[in-house]
Amino acid sequence: MLSKVAERVYWAARYLERIESTARLVSIYDKLLFDLPKQVNLGWYNLIVINSLEQDFADRYSNQDERNVVKFLLGDETNPGSVVSSLHAIRENIRTTRDVVPAETWELVNELSSYVTDHLQQGINRSARHEFLDYVIQSCQQIEGLLGSCMPRDEGWKILMLGQNIERADMTTRNLDAGIAAILQIEEDDYAVNSRQTIWGNVLRSLNADQPFRRAMRSSISGEPVVKFLTCDTYFPRSVVYCLSEMIESAEALPHSKDVIKAIKKVHKSVIESSEHKDFGAEYRDVLNDLQVAIQQLHFVIGQTWFLTDR
Repeated sequence: MLSKVAERVYWAARYLERIESTARLVSIYDKLLFDLPKQVNLGWYNLIVINSLEQDFADRYSNQDERNVVKFLLGDETNPGSVVSSLHAIRENIRTTRDVVPAETWELVNELSSYVTDHLQQGINRSARHEFLDYVIQSCQQIEGLLGSCMPRDEGWKILMLGQNIERADMTTRNLDAGIAAILQIEEDDYAVNSRQTIWGNVLRSLNADQPFRRAMRSSISGEPVVKFLTCDTYFPRSVVYCLSEMIESAEALPHSKDVIKAIKKVHKSVIESSEHKDFGAEYRDVLNDLQVAIQQLHFVIGQTWFLTDR
């Protein structure tokens, strides 16, 4: 496989996962609006901080309210991580790799792009946001299902899996970070105990992890078991450890992968060690931030190993 083709397949997978994960991240806060007491004024700007987009956001908006945050994450073309920007990028990457991925992928990506263009205002407005986010998530899952059922398990597939799992691992840490940020905001209030359980429950549901969590952990929903499940469970596809293990398996099937495998195993080890943390509050946000930086470094190692250029 040509290096430039491999890079486009890798980025197509990352952008697809980013679209779905951004929708899931917004959905955490959207659902919390209905589940938390009315006295709670949810800090939507946390989602900008979690994604390290403070400067980009400040360049466009002076008001850090819900509408501006949601608009920036879903529909702002100046934000390279927004749903709209990611859709532009995935269309370009799929368009130029149609001989590698199933032909129907191009059609489904265009359908999703058209839907987002036509219904973006529904996602920005609170009244119809749930339906918009659900459609985006389900469309991404449909595309992933097509790729998973029809794509040969060759080098192209291994590169695709590297892209999907590195993005998924990163975004799972950001979903956790979003939950912790919400908890810290209500920590001083009288209803904090019940609200914590509500927030952790929504973090699980935003990742379709509530049923797998109950089966695996057999415990009540609270910070420690939720964090350990989403970081270290070896069977749940969105846990960080599972994603890293899949990356190792994919890299082992590719040439010149020694440095990549070594780097992934180093991050894998650090995730296991961080699971022994006892305080899942402000300090743990620093742990998650370090993990996100380590995952970003993995991306650079992958780029230097297999791609001519890196973005």
